Amino acid sequence: MRHFAILAILGVLTGCANQAVMPIQTIQTTEVVSMSAQQNQQLIEKFYQAFKQADGETMANSYAPDARFSDPVFSDLNGQQAGDMWRMLTERAQDFSLVYDGIKANEQTGEAHWVATYTFSKTGRKVVNDIHSQFTFRDGKIISQRDTFDLWRWSAQALGIKGRLLGWTPLVQGKIQQQAVQALTAYQQQKAKGK
Repeated sequence: MRHFAILAILGVLTGCANQAVMPIQTIQTTEVVSMSAQQNQQLIEKFYQAFKQADGETMANSYAPDARFSDPVFSDLNGQQAGDMWRMLTERAQDFSLVYDGIKANEQTGEAHWVATYTFSKTGRKVVNDIHSQFTFRDGKIISQRDTFDLWRWSAQALGIKGRLLGWTPLVQGKIQQQAVQALTAYQQQKAKGK
């Protein structure tokens, strides 16, 4: 009986040895993954190159139709709003310049650091805004973008003494957000009439 068990095990092992071994396709998968990461990194690069050239249209086309955007001023933009925000900002920018670095991306997420310098049109004051962006991607498009910066520091530059003294308060920050959304809504309505 013992010999029979050993022969049965040897038979199974011999049968396995005679079967063709299919190679695991890890190399192909790795290539696809790294290609996706590379495409996402190129998308961020293209996005900021367009921003540098005040090309809001290319920036807007970088987003998926159902994308979401948020930053301390525009706290929750959806779909078309995100693209229109960039169109509006690039069209209205005065004395604008941009530098960016730290672009990183993988298959699903990415990030970048950028500094925008411009004149705030309402007060004529110079602003240097230091921003960190985080992205998520789907099908070669940006599905979400979250920008972070110090709104108090921004308001001190853009609004002067009022911003320096009160820019940290929810009241002033809420007013900044409200005015930004109103400006975007007016821009979208004007754009819709022009069609």
